[in-house]
Amino acid sequence: MSADKVIPTAGRPLSPGAVALMLMLCLTWGFNQIAVKLALPDIPPMLQATIRSAGALPVLLIIGWLRGVKFFERDGTLGAGLLAGVMFGFEFVLIYQGLRFTSASRAVVFLYTAPFFVALGSYQMLGERLGVSQWGGLALSFLGVALAIGVPQANVDAKVIMGDLMIVGGGALWAATTVVAKGTRLRFVAPEKVLGYQVALSIPILGLAVWFFGESVTRVPGPLALSLMAFQAIWVVGTTFTLWFALVKAYSASKLSAFTFITPLFGVVASYFIMHDALNLAFGAAALLVIAGLFLVNRPNSAAGVPTDPLLNVTKT
Repeated sequence: MSADKVIPTAGRPLSPGAVALMLMLCLTWGFNQIAVKLALPDIPPMLQATIRSAGALPVLLIIGWLRGVKFFERDGTLGAGLLAGVMFGFEFVLIYQGLRFTSASRAVVFLYTAPFFVALGSYQMLGERLGVSQWGGLALSFLGVALAIGVPQANVDAKVIMGDLMIVGGGALWAATTVVAKGTRLRFVAPEKVLGYQVALSIPILGLAVWFFGESVTRVPGPLALSLMAFQAIWVVGTTFTLWFALVKAYSASKLSAFTFITPLFGVVASYFIMHDALNLAFGAAALLVIAGLFLVNRPNSAAGVPTDPLLNVTKT
């Protein structure tokens, strides 16, 4: 099957292969917040986001070229692609600016309100339905994340709240791009093209943000900052985001986004080993809440048959 001829499927439980892939993605995204923070002394936030998109675009084009993706073919996706690209760009303006005012731990909690926005958007626009137990699973997972991070925290002022709201706005835009990719003609094309629209359009948006906020590099970035930027551009955006949109095209958008609740937990563990943040006994209870919530959200219907892995149809050239 051609990379450009994708037949989407949705509404089925996540297969073991999809679960393993989501665990890898969540582990990567959990560390990404730390990577941004570690690079901040050398590279300001909006410039980081711009470099990340500019570095990811050629990686994405190479992956698509190897898979035979026709990036410039007229397929009726231009309007939806432009919309997704604009939202993607402003998503990271909000997230990176929000990180200037709020802590990384609070940011990761509020960013992962995105599954609630996805569930709402999927219900309203895609016709996807979540049962009572699945909504309860979403609630349990979010409670687990909040417990693991330890919100509310002390010393919260108006600036911190503003940063929190900006992060929530970024999470809402993240959810909106997921719903657009799932509910428009974008679902029929290769994930590299879907992400290509977003990365390409984010470059001028983020570049203008660098100018608007007056950012500049005051010293030559060190090896650590440069390696972290390569990690963000080549692996996080160029590779894992492509895999994410491949999964979005193959599975329920609500269930996939619910699974991303694991990401903050990975971020907490990574912070413990890398940033030497303290962990407490509440983390164990939080992990149990998240696992229980994910079980409820991804529990298959009794009438469902043995699930197959439609991701194979997405990645086959």
